[in-house]
This record gives sequence, structure tokens and C-alpha cells, in this order.
Amino acid sequence: MEEKLKQEPSNIIKIVLFGPESTGKTTLSKLLANHYKTEWVPEYAREYLQNKWDLEQKTCESHDLIPIAIGQIKLENELAKKVKKLLICDTDILETMVYSQTYYGNFVDPILEEAAMANTYNLYLLTSIDIPWEKDDLRDRPDPKQRQDMFNAFENALINYNRPYVLLTGDTINRFKKVVKIIDQLLEKRNI
Repeated sequence: MEEKLKQEPSNIIKIVLFGPESTGKTTLSKLLANHYKTEWVPEYAREYLQNKWDLEQKTCESHDLIPIAIGQIKLENELAKKVKKLLICDTDILETMVYSQTYYGNFVDPILEEAAMANTYNLYLLTSIDIPWEKDDLRDRPDPKQRQDMFNAFENALINYNRPYVLLTGDTINRFKKVVKIIDQLLEKRNI
């Protein structure tokens, strides 16, 4: 696996917000980071692809996925050094892999797949599609069936790759309350 796609060793708890577009991942990431007075890792793909859209009026292409994954891990590794106990990740490269599978006919670059399998997290928070879809330059699947198909792809990835996860449904406040209880238990188990 390419060195640029490896997580650096760390003893902190890492939580990943995981799921389709427009399901509240960023909102919840920011709320959790603020609540725990820690860092959150933004979704590198948003910045990368927004810049591409602004400059070229082009959306994501398969050759963008490795640079996106490298940027995501770089951000995560940098921010992990700044915290003592907990890091909230707005996404991870397993999410990049799911998008590769769904948008590019099940194609996944073997380097991306190897990295996605090697990098580990304490818990994934799978965000349901039960909140309204919001349009922006990058989002492209507003149809309820498309949203359900994407949700299924994300949940199947967690199941197939045996990742620990909790399903989040309902509004932001209910999701937040549920997650705080779970993270508090993880921190307590670690005596942090």
C-alpha cells in the first residue's frame, strides 16, 4: 500500500461519520467536536471537488479518487496529532471506495481498496437518509430510490468489511444525543 494512504499509529478513539450525501455528517461532526472540545476531520473530497467544479465545471472522475483518499488521510493524520483522546472524522477512505464502486461500475483501484481495509476506526456512525436532501454543486442523487440505493451500498460496506457501526436516524438533536451516550461509554472504557 502506498505510504501516503496509511494511518499513522495513534492511541486516540476515532469515530467516522459515514453515509450518503446530504445526510447530516458534517453538521454532526462539528457538533460532536465542539461538545468534546476536540478536532474534526473535514471531508477532503468536498474541497477538492468544489475546486474542480469551480475551475472546470467537471464532477468527480475515477482518476480523482486516489488524490482524494491521500488528501483525506493526510488531514486525518495531521489532526490526530493535535488531540489527546478523540478525533471525529467526517468521512474515511472506505467511503471513497463505496463511491468508486457505485459510480464506476464496481471498479475500485486495488491501492484504494488495500488502504481502506488496512485503516481502522473505533466506530462508524451510519447516517440515515431520513432527513431532507439539500442541493449544492456536488450532490447529484436527490431521488428517493437513488438515496436508498446509496444508503444500502454504505451499510453493505460496513457489514461486508465487518466494521463496528451504529445507525443514526431522526433529526440532528436526536442523533447527537444518541452519539454522545455512545462516545461517553467508549471514553469511559478507555479511562480517558
